[in-house]
Amino acid sequence: MAAQPIFILREGSKRTHGSDAQHNNIMAAKAVAEAVRTTLGPKGMDKMLVDSMGDVVITNDGATILKEMDIEHPGAKMIVEVAKTQDAEVGDGTTTAAVLAGEFLTKAEDLLESGVHPTVIASGYRLASDQATKILETITISASPEDTETLEKLASTAITGKGAEANKEHLSRLAVEAVKSVAEKSEDGKITVDIEDIKVEKRPGGSIKDSEIVEGVIVDKERVHPAMPEVVENAKVLLLSVPIELKKTETKAEIKITTPDQMQLFLDQEEAMLKEIVDKVIKTGANVVFCQKGIDDLAQYYLTKAGIFGMRRVKKSDMDKLSRATGAKIITSLDEIEESDLGYAGLVEEKDVTGSRMTFVTGCKDSKATSILLRGGTEHVVEGIERALEDALRVVGVALEDQKIVVGGGSPEIELSLRLKEYAATLKGREQLAVTNSLSLSRLFPAPSQRTQGLTRSTCLWKCAPSMRKETSVPDSMFTPARSRTCSKITLSNPSGSRPRQSMQPPKQQL
Repeated sequence: MAAQPIFILREGSKRTHGSDAQHNNIMAAKAVAEAVRTTLGPKGMDKMLVDSMGDVVITNDGATILKEMDIEHPGAKMIVEVAKTQDAEVGDGTTTAAVLAGEFLTKAEDLLESGVHPTVIASGYRLASDQATKILETITISASPEDTETLEKLASTAITGKGAEANKEHLSRLAVEAVKSVAEKSEDGKITVDIEDIKVEKRPGGSIKDSEIVEGVIVDKERVHPAMPEVVENAKVLLLSVPIELKKTETKAEIKITTPDQMQLFLDQEEAMLKEIVDKVIKTGANVVFCQKGIDDLAQYYLTKAGIFGMRRVKKSDMDKLSRATGAKIITSLDEIEESDLGYAGLVEEKDVTGSRMTFVTGCKDSKATSILLRGGTEHVVEGIERALEDALRVVGVALEDQKIVVGGGSPEIELSLRLKEYAATLKGREQLAVTNSLSLSRLFPAPSQRTQGLTRSTCLWKCAPSMRKETSVPDSMFTPARSRTCSKITLSNPSGSRPRQSMQPPKQQL
């Protein structure tokens, strides 16, 4: 009697396994990597993304592009996770991470077709990764908070290619100053940077050069009543997470009023209760109140009469920053307010910024509080500058924490390829194949940036390789460029000055 089939999947489910599953996953990941490849480099192309609601985002930031893409394939989602992790840890290099992952998968597919087992490929890549980390440690350049010029160059590199090149020097200077202002040095000499201490506020209108650093906190709100003081010096700051208004009953309740006198008594009692709440605030000695919830109209009148600067509906994130900057505690009960709960600010001032009002809290108790006000012609311009500046802030912060940097332009990748080729020769077994395949780094990163500038990969590779090739025993064949698919004949001059190489003829049949 034949055995009956056992179904463990839901009816209609499709199962893919073996080489087909590997091929599908690799193809999906490569498609995502190719989508952002053209954005790589200082002259990378921007992408225009339109979501289902019609909102438009114009950027060449890899993390933003991948975040806005509606991806369903699980293999492609892993590339997105790679970019998100890179963005969370470093802040920049998301496109590089995605393209690198796609390239490794492409090389792995070639090995799979050659019969190499996936675990062997993974083991070889892991060996190459460990060795590459050791190599990078030998080619790093030290970076210290005193080396402002190097840090500004680093910030400028992160900003380049994001639509802010015309003002990258100004933005780089803002980024370095802001990061250095919040950097803290421990007793053992280790530097820690919390980028969350830097508040970035953007406002369309004006020039990018009008962007500035404010030593304090900027709140995108205005005072609740126009008769309140516009400027408060030596401010005693009170932060409230409870409303300055009457509590409403949680259940439905009815009050029956039969005479006009009862109606007047009800209103008088309500006014007296609000007056009692405001008196509790006034007795603390505070002259500036930031409330996370609402402030009743009658309470606004009493606060104005007492000469108190009041603001309502302040965001939770702004309340936390104000608490760190002024030293004030966020109060959750008006009955337990003490004078020690108040914070201090040298100046609280409301200013007009491009037709709208913003509040500036400066001269704070904590000198680490820093804000950046970004200006730009349009909303899209300001959003692009904000993304570029955030990348620069995070990159400079990581550089100060590690106190090490490497040069860019594809130079470290070529050096890794040279040194990894020597390392691969010392390995035995099939892991050597995976390590050798990782040597495509030498052409991976210079190539896209060269294409976006209209240059040829072979010419640029020959220009940047000789200085490194002189100090290593790697043969010249390492730098032999791929044959062109458009030219029938390529003649390359020998950079060393000896007899030129022979012309290379491409095969008649292109694969």
